[in-house]
Amino acid sequence: MEAIDDNSGQALRRAPSQKRSQERVERMLQAASALISEGGSDAMRMGEVAERAGVSIGSLYQYFPDKGAIIRTLAERYNAEGRACISDGLAGVLDRKGLIEAFGELIDVYYGIFLAEPVMRDIWSGTQADKALRDIDIRDSRANGALLAEAWRRVAPAVDATEIERKAFLIMSLGEATMRLAISVDRAEGDALVADYKAMALREIAATG
Repeated sequence: MEAIDDNSGQALRRAPSQKRSQERVERMLQAASALISEGGSDAMRMGEVAERAGVSIGSLYQYFPDKGAIIRTLAERYNAEGRACISDGLAGVLDRKGLIEAFGELIDVYYGIFLAEPVMRDIWSGTQADKALRDIDIRDSRANGALLAEAWRRVAPAVDATEIERKAFLIMSLGEATMRLAISVDRAEGDALVADYKAMALREIAATG
């Protein structure tokens, strides 16, 4: 695992270089995830993380300066997994029809991840209260938007690249917001909201160019 490059807030204080250190940090993150799943991020305490991970509190602080650093590290991990999923899903796109089908499938997969991962849902529920987490969120939306824009430009080379990049960034940003809203209401309404977002996003992709 490498240190998170975050100019707006610290995540990992230092990168564990040895296998034993890497395994220790992994136990810390797994312990934090379990605690967040059980009681939410607000209730998580550093001492509880250390105890559940089987490490001293001093060892925990060697890598994470505070609770927010743990949460941001987990957020970055989920973001990286999401980007890999998007990259794989769009890699084989060759035409507009293929892009629409692939992106529609990615929306369904991403919604499923939000529903299945209570930790992810809890982490992002606090986005507006944490500037560092907001900055991570925006960077992630830009990175995901760049992946969509790359595939979109392949199938619509005549369309202005700046227009595609702007729309792709907006589609990804709205997608994140839609997922968080969907998991904040009852399941039936959430499903309908995601379906509405999916229809709007795919309609825009189909219409541009």
